[in-house]
Amino acid sequence: MPDYKRHGARYRARRRAVDILFEAETRDVDPVAIVEDRAALAGDPTNAVAPVADYTREIIAGAAAALDEIDNAIERFLSDNWELNRIPAVDRAILRVATWEILYNDEVEPPISIANAMEMSTEYAGDNASPYIHAVLDDIIQAHASNAPEIAQATDEFGQFTDTAEAAAVTENTDLAGTSLIDANAVEPAVPSEVEEPSTPAETSKEQQPTDGQSND
Repeated sequence: MPDYKRHGARYRARRRAVDILFEAETRDVDPVAIVEDRAALAGDPTNAVAPVADYTREIIAGAAAALDEIDNAIERFLSDNWELNRIPAVDRAILRVATWEILYNDEVEPPISIANAMEMSTEYAGDNASPYIHAVLDDIIQAHASNAPEIAQATDEFGQFTDTAEAAAVTENTDLAGTSLIDANAVEPAVPSEVEEPSTPAETSKEQQPTDGQSND
């Protein structure tokens, strides 16, 4: 069983946002409605449903409002013979959360968004999904940076920003199990049929919630 206590509050909030987006797509319902439903259930302690973190709410509301723009950004950097609806649903959810952060949340450094997305992809789908998720997100970062000079920085050969403070933040706040050293420009995305799609992501109602004193990323 994964040890969520070692992760910061924002990682857990991102992870729950992935769960909710996955569930919303599977059930064909509004993810914002799921958040409100979870919040209502959490108000009754007999339901054993974890409260929804503020950052999870922010991600879901933002991703739902900008879903077309987010999906267009993802599809732009998928392989030419791919479509977004061909990749596993859990991968779509991970990409949507990370892309929302990259495009719409200036408080989170892009390398942290990539690092968290890669760790979640390894947890949910195994090692096959990480390379193409990294490649797509790296391309989105580069395209976004070209339109926002204030965040444009030199990148190393692995597609990670070379700023010392950002590199330290990624190292401190994530455990990539070596996957951060993937060359985003060299890998080919895994064939969707070879990526095992879980029947469901993690059980959100039992997810460990943020506690005081833990890292936010």
